[in-house]
Amino acid sequence: MKKYILLSFFLGIYLNNFSQAVYEDERYVPETNPLVLKKLDQWQDLKFGLLMHWGTYSQWGIVESWSLCPEEYGWCERKAGSNPEDYFKYKKEYEDLKKTFNPVKFNPDKWAAAAQKAGMKYVVFTTKHHDGFSMFDSKYTDYKITSDECPFSSHPRSNITKEIFDAFRKKDFWAGAYFSKPDWHMPYYWDKKYPPKDRNVNYEPEANPETWNKYVEFTHNQILELLTDYGKVDILWLDGGWVAKKPKSQITSWYDAQIKNAENGYLKHRSVNQDIRMDELVEKARKKQPDLIVVDRAVHGKNQNYLTPENRVPEKELPYPWESCVISGGGWSHTKDAKYMSGREGVQMLIDIVSKGGNLLLNIAPTPEGEWQDGAYDLLEEYAAWMGVNQEAIYNSEVLAPYKEKNICMTRQKDGQSYFFYLADEGQTTMPSKISIASHQPKKGSKVTLLGYEKPLQWKNSAQGFEVIIPEAIRNNPPCKYAWTIKAEELVN
Repeated sequence: MKKYILLSFFLGIYLNNFSQAVYEDERYVPETNPLVLKKLDQWQDLKFGLLMHWGTYSQWGIVESWSLCPEEYGWCERKAGSNPEDYFKYKKEYEDLKKTFNPVKFNPDKWAAAAQKAGMKYVVFTTKHHDGFSMFDSKYTDYKITSDECPFSSHPRSNITKEIFDAFRKKDFWAGAYFSKPDWHMPYYWDKKYPPKDRNVNYEPEANPETWNKYVEFTHNQILELLTDYGKVDILWLDGGWVAKKPKSQITSWYDAQIKNAENGYLKHRSVNQDIRMDELVEKARKKQPDLIVVDRAVHGKNQNYLTPENRVPEKELPYPWESCVISGGGWSHTKDAKYMSGREGVQMLIDIVSKGGNLLLNIAPTPEGEWQDGAYDLLEEYAAWMGVNQEAIYNSEVLAPYKEKNICMTRQKDGQSYFFYLADEGQTTMPSKISIASHQPKKGSKVTLLGYEKPLQWKNSAQGFEVIIPEAIRNNPPCKYAWTIKAEELVN
């Protein structure tokens, strides 16, 4: 029993240090700022957003940043460049990618138009990933898109973050800044006196307070720069959850981590106290942007205004604000010849998430030339066709328990109108003659309709539920594909 308890304990530490948080109800600390609470309510009504991972790494078509990190995971392997076996030569070659990054086909207006048509309402862009390359004109580093060494710096739209935010705001999008708290290029994080050991700072911050404080100030300065010079920023989306204040009980040395690895294989890296004074940072940030939503991902505490299950959809409704961030095709970053999810997968995933009270943040990765692949546009067109018929059941909606029964998901609006999504099977293009809902029943005389079809539908009670008759005229010619939405004006239960 003791062995199993220890294994569970170490597994818990391991998972907690990943950017993927352990999503338990008690791990959410509610916000108290009234401006932010109001903003969070508005954000929960948006339902559908766009995430974009983009940087110099797109030229190699590799996983963003992680090949720089000396950890033994398959997805971190160094497979590109001319010196993948020599870490230091590889790192130099990787960082020299800024000298060839020239996305001359960059046209954020085209992206914003396609995303708006698909029904997306907010964008979160990687202003800086863990590799430290800034996709904005930061005055605190020369490792950036506007560096003289970067050929794109002479382009009139070289300040990519600004151009993206401006283009999407013109389409009434909220702007979100993804920002990595670790920076593997900055010598105040990975001190050049020592080799990097893992994803963490490569020295002991508490033993080197002057160096660590320089890093904290650098991080604060870059974030405040984004919140000062780039217009209205609605969401600060922080990644790298291992960069956080840690109690002494959680801290492990590199040596101890190796011992634990040998014993059980769970603890792959050390846990280091990396206090970047987050409370102070958020206070300064909200002086710039008073209603700013802050998402300090995977860090338990008041600065994680909503939680972000990564590449997965929770099995049930969650009692706090949340958003599933999901890859649409390939990886988070550009993948050559990426295979994108089908329209049916994409639409039904959005329905599943919204019915459980969450938002979908769908990732699309631009190419090194500054384009989206055709598969991304094709998927967004599928969303556009479906949302054009069914969007009233998605935006501003709330959870209607039990949120799903068999292949039917459900939502409701604040005025009591309720919606039941019939999820079509793979290859199903015709509607059934009857759709039965067991958990709810409209009030007598209520109007029941099918979104996209003007005439009211016949319905009748069945035990505690009701049954809707689908006219023959629309069974073979439904108003949309993948999911059909029954609307009931007022429910008894």
